[in-house]
This record gives sequence, structure tokens and C-alpha cells, in this order.
Amino acid sequence: MLIRKFLLAAAATAVFAGCAASGGGSTSAAAEPAVAAAAERLRVAMVDPTPAALRALVADDLSYGHSGGKVDTQASFIADLLDRKSDFVTIAITDQTIKVVDGNTAIVRHTLTADTNDSGKPGKVALKILGVWQKQGGEWKLLARQAVRLPS
Repeated sequence: MLIRKFLLAAAATAVFAGCAASGGGSTSAAAEPAVAAAAERLRVAMVDPTPAALRALVADDLSYGHSGGKVDTQASFIADLLDRKSDFVTIAITDQTIKVVDGNTAIVRHTLTADTNDSGKPGKVALKILGVWQKQGGEWKLLARQAVRLPS
């Protein structure tokens, strides 16, 4: 009798845990389009930067790691784009994946290829990007980013 009660309790726990997990998954899946939209707005803002657009998409505590080792803050990231030290002529995003970890954090990975004109010097880049997005004040903002060069 004790074993039967234990098994029933275990089964009930598994059912309730499964329901809770599937509810969280649907919430996460529902957030993915909003994260994708924010990532797209950032892509556009990096090609045609304005202070308002960038501040709306980038967290105050941004840590932005470049493939060459430089790490930007929100202020230096925005300043370099506005001053054209970091000048993206075009940016194409492919192979993007989004995983919403909880209701307020998302991991975005993609491949970025771009034509650049950094400080007036034309170039091309091909990078793998890892971005961490956080929901702040109801909006998704880039909190951290790390880029690595694709092998040649």
C-alpha cells in the first residue's frame, strides 16, 4: 500500500512538472519573435546608426567583445558607430538561432557577414556572434556580445 501511494505521488509530481515545463516553453517560444525583431533593429541601427535607436537596443551595462579582442561599453560602442570608426556599409545575418532561457534572458547566435568602411578603410568581415539579450523595462536589449572570426 505504501509503495502504491509513493508511485501515485511520483506520477502526480511528474505530470505537474511536465505541465509547468511545457508552459514555460510556450512562454519562451512566444518571446522569440520579439527577440528576433530586436536583433534585426540592431542590425539596421548598426548600418544606419542614430543615438536614439542604439540606446533603445543596447543595455547600459553592455559588454561588447570584438573578434580582435577589444571590449566596448555602451558608450564606446555607440560612439564608434556614430564617429564611423566602426562603419558597417552592409550587414547580412544568417544561421540565426534564438534560445529564450527564461522570460527575461535570451541567447542569440548567428553568422554575420559585412562590408565595412572603418575609419574610411574598406573591408569585409565574417564572424560568428554570440549575443545575450535581456528584457529591461519591457524591451529586449543587448547585454553582452562576443564575436569570433570564421576560419579562413
